[in-house]
Amino acid sequence: MPNPTVLVSRVLSVALLFPCLVGTAISAERPNILWLFSDDHAVNSVGAYGGHASGFTPNLDRLAAGGVTFDRAYVANSICAPSRATLLTGKHSHKNSKFTNKSNEPFDHDQPQVQKYLRESGYRTAMIGKIHLNGAMQGFDHWEVLKGQGRYEDPILLSENGSKTYEGHSSDVVTDIALEWLDDAAERPEPFFAMVHYKAPHRWWLPSDRWKKKLEGVESEEPASLFDDYSGRGFAAGNQDMSIEETMSLGRDLKADIWPERAELFAGLEGRELVRTKFQAYMRDYVACVAGMDENIGRLLDWLDETGLAENTVVMYSSDQGFYLGEHGWFDKRFMYEESFRTPLIARWPGVTDPGSRCDALVQNIDYAETFLEIAGVDVPGDMQGRGLTPLLKGEAPADWRDSLYYHYYEYPRPHRVVPHEGVFDGRFKLIRFYHEDVPGGEEWELYDLETDPNEMRSVYQDPAMADRVATLKTELARLRDFYDVPADHGWSEIPADQPKRKQPKAQKPKRTKG
Repeated sequence: MPNPTVLVSRVLSVALLFPCLVGTAISAERPNILWLFSDDHAVNSVGAYGGHASGFTPNLDRLAAGGVTFDRAYVANSICAPSRATLLTGKHSHKNSKFTNKSNEPFDHDQPQVQKYLRESGYRTAMIGKIHLNGAMQGFDHWEVLKGQGRYEDPILLSENGSKTYEGHSSDVVTDIALEWLDDAAERPEPFFAMVHYKAPHRWWLPSDRWKKKLEGVESEEPASLFDDYSGRGFAAGNQDMSIEETMSLGRDLKADIWPERAELFAGLEGRELVRTKFQAYMRDYVACVAGMDENIGRLLDWLDETGLAENTVVMYSSDQGFYLGEHGWFDKRFMYEESFRTPLIARWPGVTDPGSRCDALVQNIDYAETFLEIAGVDVPGDMQGRGLTPLLKGEAPADWRDSLYYHYYEYPRPHRVVPHEGVFDGRFKLIRFYHEDVPGGEEWELYDLETDPNEMRSVYQDPAMADRVATLKTELARLRDFYDVPADHGWSEIPADQPKRKQPKAQKPKRTKG
């Protein structure tokens, strides 16, 4: 285990070298940070949140039992690479310049990133697993990342030493590499910041053989909107190409071309019977991928317990965005509707987080980089756009906490034909503006009241009774665009633009509950 005397000497040296980075006195007690991240993990497939994977995520549930579960965590742009760019920079897409997954839109690795600040302040840093940002990583003592989207079986990982193919399932391989690095980090005096990123449960949902067998015959409850006809919404919902019925393939998606039993399962089916059968097969594969990842997260939590490091390690889990598990007849993400906008977030900080607690503050992935810095006692740079979550982790309810979120999705038309849109969410009402020349009239607005319509089945934007609410939210949307310095030409048109600038979004006191 690390020698405390050596650690104090090392961190004092760091404080002298980087005084501008250290917000509080560095001590031997600076916690380790273990960040666990998945891809496309829907909130309702985590046992702690309820839903499809209840009983299959015992280790995420174990993490939640020892810490705080955030019930209203959201993303700024529901798509893989931009979400990861936001994670590292603490900035919206228009500030970190990663708008889409397109490979011809490279990520600027030279820009400031959270791991660079942590490394400079004395942390050992590692990135292992999926990052989906082309180019060599910076600011990590060790990085070994999946090539591109990565593959489930026998994954190829890239590092500063080139590429290497590993045998086995991706979730197992990523954990093996992480544990090897952690074993080394545990013998060093510096605290560590380790980012362990899983491919699961991203499309094509290929679980390990052991979890495929365990999920055979398991049935999932159909969402009430599986056969949604989109009559309550506008152009965008009907324009998409992400439906289980038409877009999801029997071959590549549902493996009927490699698993003979799947081909037999679908033989002779059509119409709603085929959709229902596709949904069940999809859910078995998806949940099996989640369960395999959770099993490996258990290995990491066990390692912390066995090494005695659990008490001084902050463990956080989230996903790059949510995902549709048949709601509205869909899979994939991208929309500002709840299933893809909302994401799981669970944090355990022994001695700080209240075990088994929940928090309903509005938080967003622009906040995560700032949170890591606050935990480490490092000043948060002024150009980051989020707000550290440490007060919420401590059980506090800041009176000046935000009460609205800004969202912006850009990628169109491929894949999935989801129209670009931006919007504002105040915790109950959600105003979305879809814009593109393909949209009739160039733009279309939707408004949802999640208190009366939690599944967002009917837009009430045209309801005369909502006129004042629409005006208020449009004003708030304009204010957030100003607050986050969104360029005027980023898909905008006439709305009130004379709102005063404010240093913080409006006040909200989040509720906290125990149990």
